[in-house]
Amino acid sequence: MAAQLPQLYVARHGETPWSAAGRHTGRTDVPLTLQGEQAARRLGERLAGKAFTGVFTSPLQRASRTCALAGFGETAAVDEDAVEWDYGRYEGKTTLEIVTSRPGWEIFRDGCPEGESVAAAAARANRVVERLRRLDGDALVFSHGHFLRLLAACWLGLDPAAGRCFYLDTAALSILGYAHGRDDPVIRLWNEAHPIRG
Repeated sequence: MAAQLPQLYVARHGETPWSAAGRHTGRTDVPLTLQGEQAARRLGERLAGKAFTGVFTSPLQRASRTCALAGFGETAAVDEDAVEWDYGRYEGKTTLEIVTSRPGWEIFRDGCPEGESVAAAAARANRVVERLRRLDGDALVFSHGHFLRLLAACWLGLDPAAGRCFYLDTAALSILGYAHGRDDPVIRLWNEAHPIRG
């Protein structure tokens, strides 16, 4: 039964200079590295032959370029809610730099000063979940690391703080879906970097 239920494929964008350096990249519109572009093409190979009812991308170029290089640029719609977390004063900083001045900081619990609160980011994620659950077929979303981790928590009906548990690499593919019915959301695949079969 679960195989007949819609699935949500989520893809994190390819590597950027800032992600490679561990810098928090929220609304700064940085491009992909050469390695990031190559990984985006491989992501397309992993999704080859898969049909989607809807394809959506964050407006930021690292996500929209990943979407295009994966072969979905012409069919994707921009979803402003799928943009990365607004890191405010932490934009461009590494986690080590942040915790040096604010020991114990955790984005999924504390949010970002002069940026986005956990509640505001979770509200965006819940809007995306609500729209995607209305689709009858599979959907594909190209977005960002922290946002997709939050999206997974919201999909499962967990507290947004649970997003900290879902580590996600660049150009990784994950699948959210259902076990027995639409009232039984699950993670069917997480942080996959190899070809999807079957």
